Amino acid sequence: MYVGVDLIEIERIGLTYSRYPRRFLEKIYTPAERAYCRGRAPQLASRFAAKEAVMKALGTGVRGVSWRDIEVQRKRGRAPEIVLHDRARARAKSMGIVRIAVSLSHSREFAIASVVAQTADSPGPEGRTAQD
Repeated sequence: MYVGVDLIEIERIGLTYSRYPRRFLEKIYTPAERAYCRGRAPQLASRFAAKEAVMKALGTGVRGVSWRDIEVQRKRGRAPEIVLHDRARARAKSMGIVRIAVSLSHSREFAIASVVAQTADSPGPEGRTAQD
């Protein structure tokens, strides 16, 4: 198992978005994420934190994978999910990661994300491994 956590100030994300809206959104977020967030700073911040948390779990930092290689998807009535693309997907595969669980939260001032990356041989719910 691998873990990652990140905490970010919502105001910081909001200010960056207001100064460089198009450049910021296109560099960090996938088209689906941009559509979901609709410029709302708390949602942008929680997804930013999730991407950083995933980078920490992958052990790459911001230089190892592209921001858009990590996508936070949220289907109606479902918990958010992490979907990896390109270099992030390749890195996870090389580490044996089969699933990444994410938890997002925010207050007025901060957004936080926590991720747990499960490998095929790490215990999941009910003590089973992904191979069982």
